[in-house]
Amino acid sequence: MGERRERLEIIKDILEAIRAKGGTIKPTHLLYKSNLSHDSMKRYVSELMEKGMVDENEEKKSKKYVITDRGLKFLTQYQQIREFTDSFGF
Repeated sequence: MGERRERLEIIKDILEAIRAKGGTIKPTHLLYKSNLSHDSMKRYVSELMEKGMVDENEEKKSKKYVITDRGLKFLTQYQQIREFTDSFGF
């Protein structure tokens, strides 16, 4: 059985999944890419929307999640912190 992901890693995975799809992703695709239950994904996306990292767009009865500049900034800073901690062997 694999290790459980930490909260920040899940947030990073969600934001990276959106970025990898060109900055916009359908909820179903995000569900598969984030490897979370439907309820968990909804909770995380809701929190990310509250924090201004993700927006929700509805076009022609189709919902999509869009990464914001703040979400992209989080990914950049997360990567910098990971590289820093990795350099010390953590």
